[in-house]
Amino acid sequence: MTTARDSAAQDRWLSAEEQRVWRSYLHATTLLEDHLDRQLQRDAGMPHVYYGLLVWLAEAPQGRLRMTELARRAKITRSRLSHAVARLEKSGWVRREDCPSDKRGQFAVLTDEGHEVLRRTAPGHVSAVRQALFERLTPEQQKALGEIMEIVAEGLQPNEAGADLPWLR
Repeated sequence: MTTARDSAAQDRWLSAEEQRVWRSYLHATTLLEDHLDRQLQRDAGMPHVYYGLLVWLAEAPQGRLRMTELARRAKITRSRLSHAVARLEKSGWVRREDCPSDKRGQFAVLTDEGHEVLRRTAPGHVSAVRQALFERLTPEQQKALGEIMEIVAEGLQPNEAGADLPWLR
């Protein structure tokens, strides 16, 4: 007979299959991030997170985003973003501009040199992503992975005001 106490204890732990899936996910995402980091360090002298910041800026109107918006899109804290943008400024790939309507706000702006580094780096990065992920999956698996990750992301990103998220701090 299973007691309420036994049931509560079972709910606290992952089943053997859940543990297998969880560990496989952690292992794969750690290896994938390391693979992409090494490729970008080798090809452009920057970590994957910096490349992502440049891409967000390149996709934004006039290549510019408010720093708070860039932090939100990149899912990093404002302090980590400030450090990253300082490094990107030092490389000449990004510049900061004050926000005329809000004296406390700043924009990150992609420079021509930043566009050029993306143009040179993107083909190798796309190749690394394809080789590491998409070439290993069938079209059906790719579709399922995309759907699964969207569901997970939706559940982890609350939309209500005042949500305690690192990129809002």
